[in-house]
Amino acid sequence: MTNTYVLSGVGSDFTINHNSIILDPSKKYEAALLSLETYNSFPNITKGKNNIFKYYNGTSWKVLELDTGSYELDALSNEIQRLMIINGDYDTTNEQYYITITPNTTKLTSIINITHPNYKVDFTVPSSFADLLGFDKIVINAGYNESTSIVDITTINSLLVNVNIISGSYVNGSPFPVIYSFYPNVSPGYKIVERPNPKLIFYPVTRNDISTMRVWLTNQDNKPVDLRGERLTVRIVVREVNDTQDLIREFCNYLKK
Repeated sequence: MTNTYVLSGVGSDFTINHNSIILDPSKKYEAALLSLETYNSFPNITKGKNNIFKYYNGTSWKVLELDTGSYELDALSNEIQRLMIINGDYDTTNEQYYITITPNTTKLTSIINITHPNYKVDFTVPSSFADLLGFDKIVINAGYNESTSIVDITTINSLLVNVNIISGSYVNGSPFPVIYSFYPNVSPGYKIVERPNPKLIFYPVTRNDISTMRVWLTNQDNKPVDLRGERLTVRIVVREVNDTQDLIREFCNYLKK
């Protein structure tokens, strides 16, 4: 027996109820992930967590609050500059931005270039994204400023696909029902289509009644990830295990009789 189940829901954690699906309790079964589809919408800037950018314009301190989103360095720099223009902090004569964020691709650090001599950036405030840019909790002044640490633009090093009908998988030494793990190979906003390659990895099915299946995504630390309302679709295959040893024992018993 081999059956395929399509599980689809909104968000990174949902439960699907099928019609009564009862496996033969006298047999063994195993399951594997066939495919996963969603969009790369995992945020690295989150309101109330790390969305604050505070700067001094020579007269007063101003605070920018960025919306939750998936920002690469150039998008982050563009959004800060857009909000600074709204605040009137822009050199209209020379059409020049006072603060620019760029990557140092050789050292994997970030560079904040402040062109106005009176401008500053304060990374000591709560909920700043200093860590994301690789900066310490400091105030930086005008000029060329390079982060002391590598940019941590994403908190996801690996995505773990969990299904509550299997066992045999471990995360940092603890058992968790992880049926598959991968890293998104597309940029933010693009569709993720993941299929195991070169072959499927099967795990033991732990129960006979699989009418209810829960699917949820976590990161490498087994913490929930946010899909920001995008749809997640996975396909699971469940098949009967052909236990060779059991067949041999049955055949030996047959010969004895």
